[in-house]
Amino acid sequence: MDGSAIVYCEGFFATPVGKTANGLVRFTARYQVAGVIDSTKSGRDAGEVLDGKPNGIPIFASFSDAIESLAKRPQFFVIGLAPDGGKLPDSARDAVEQAMEHGLNIDSGLHEFLSDDPEFIALAEQNNVTIRDVRRTPPRSQLHFFTGKIEQVKALKLAVLGTDSAIGKRTTAVKLNQALNAAGIKSELIGTGQTSWLQGVKYGLLLDSLVNDFVTGEIEHAVYEAWRNEQPQVILLEGQGSIAHPAYPGGFELIAAGRVDGVILQHAPARKVYDGFDDYPMSPLEREIQILELLAQKPVIALTINHESMTQAKVRSTVADYEKRYGKPTTDVLLDGCDKLVDLIRKLLKNKS
Repeated sequence: MDGSAIVYCEGFFATPVGKTANGLVRFTARYQVAGVIDSTKSGRDAGEVLDGKPNGIPIFASFSDAIESLAKRPQFFVIGLAPDGGKLPDSARDAVEQAMEHGLNIDSGLHEFLSDDPEFIALAEQNNVTIRDVRRTPPRSQLHFFTGKIEQVKALKLAVLGTDSAIGKRTTAVKLNQALNAAGIKSELIGTGQTSWLQGVKYGLLLDSLVNDFVTGEIEHAVYEAWRNEQPQVILLEGQGSIAHPAYPGGFELIAAGRVDGVILQHAPARKVYDGFDDYPMSPLEREIQILELLAQKPVIALTINHESMTQAKVRSTVADYEKRYGKPTTDVLLDGCDKLVDLIRKLLKNKS
């Protein structure tokens, strides 16, 4: 663990734009989250706001409010926003500057590198703090090209993909990874985005920051290293975007390079348009399944539900409908856990052996 952290998410906590903060509130092995900054939800418990389950993480109105309220000064100020385009909002600059002036290190998963900003560079030097831009990739000399060594990996490899961006793929993957290990099935999660890095995932890559030629090689390398070092029974690959998304098409690179044995597909039944793109209706679930199974030549083995804008009764009826219509185990992991998925994977492992 790197240390304690304040997570900045002004105006967007518990929304898709705040998905990085949402993920850190639910789980992180990298930080002890001391609080979240969002004046629109200040005074409330972050867990209660996000999932209806208090977890003791307070929401503050501002950085000053957080510093005055916390008994011990945190060590990190983490940008919990994931806006389209990945730029730091102008309104956030004051909070970043205040954090550095109080001696907090800055961690950012934005596409805009804060460590390139002259004002931030000067403040960091003056206050002896560091700025970590998570999406800054290694030199190309350190990147990997696809070799085919993925064929040596004997673990059951499953991609957790989605029908949209910001739909809960990573949350489902994290929950399933935890559930498998708790059930005695050794599992490793391959993180593919900035939030996974901030959550402390051991093996992974920043897929959307890589030069295209190295994407498949880095996927292969992460999977192979997890297999070689940990010898897991299951390897889960966190998806990015969705296969038919107009702005964030993704998933095929994980299928192609990861040589997956199956796909778990996350879907938000009440979502009608792509996240952030109201003029683009979402592709039907049936079409997404057909495309993925055609590309992978492997089955979509299960469906998982994002329950946004749905009552619990509607979730239950949707789960029953999908299981009848598609013949695939279906669950909402935040409401009902991962038991169906664990049972299915246990059967798949038995058949694989």
